[in-house]
Amino acid sequence: MKALVQDLQLKGLQRRMNKIQTPVAAVVVMACNRADYLERTIKSILKYQNAVASKFPLFVSQDGSDPQVRKKALSYDQLTHMQHLDSKLVQTERPGELIAYYKIARHYKWALDKLFHEYKFSRVIILEDDMEIAPDFFDYFEAAAALMEKDKTIMAVSSWNDNGQKQFVHDPEILYRSDFFPGLGWMLTKPTWNELSPKWPKAYWDDWLRLQENHKGRQFIRPEVCRTYNFGEHVDWKSKDLSYLMEDKYIKLFAEILKNAKPINGADAVLKASNVQGDVRVHYEDQPDFERIARQFGVFQEWKDGVPRTAYKGVVVFRYPPPRRVFLVGPKSFELLGIKSV
Repeated sequence: MKALVQDLQLKGLQRRMNKIQTPVAAVVVMACNRADYLERTIKSILKYQNAVASKFPLFVSQDGSDPQVRKKALSYDQLTHMQHLDSKLVQTERPGELIAYYKIARHYKWALDKLFHEYKFSRVIILEDDMEIAPDFFDYFEAAAALMEKDKTIMAVSSWNDNGQKQFVHDPEILYRSDFFPGLGWMLTKPTWNELSPKWPKAYWDDWLRLQENHKGRQFIRPEVCRTYNFGEHVDWKSKDLSYLMEDKYIKLFAEILKNAKPINGADAVLKASNVQGDVRVHYEDQPDFERIARQFGVFQEWKDGVPRTAYKGVVVFRYPPPRRVFLVGPKSFELLGIKSV
């Protein structure tokens, strides 16, 4: 039965691959047991993918045997359905842990191994079954793929901004580098997967990717405005010069923008920021101090392995209120950015 499933998958893919010239990336939707969610996600993707199907072949990777999910995926001729049937017993490492986290990690490894090693794609974009994509989603990733080829310090490209709520964003054309892996609609390359696959964790794969020992100082590209919900903006990414995101240029550009922001000191950072024209920067001393300031503004307080969510060189940037940029600046940020005096 398993061999039959694989044979059908390969034949279905071959029909689509016959039309493909040079794929930018495979797109895979990770699914399990939510057929209604999956349908909404597929419809959102096909709305914009049909015009670029040869560049972005679509897959649904199903974990388990939910019949409704399988039926829904197989009802679309525009995609290839893959099914992960894993009967191995899951052994959690700590009492009280949810088995689901272990199953998810297994599924991700299986799907990415299959797409990179069996289907031989050079890049894969991973989506989850509860996402809708923006109109310029595919143009964004095509432009980002070219950037990744030039700059090997970029580990992955994400369509997500953790602080991307409407009140914290303004410019749909701005992209940032970050030391924190955002996830939620992201693309990686085959060489990166070849490095990660042999040591892929048993669970909590996203937090694992945020550890220094795994990203090894490489960074992630993220947008100011998320590309994994339908916000109605459409940027012509093909006409945009993204060379400013190359590490050697970006660090200088970011440092200059930060230097020009007006410093705010003391308590009531939110009130003071609201009364300043232009960008502002607020310095924090350590993680508790960062959490206190972030809580005042309402942005993410979480850290992982010494890095705050969305941070670049310890700096977290968001709009408050738009279009003003607020920079939360770490104790070593100036040093890391090569800023000697302000």
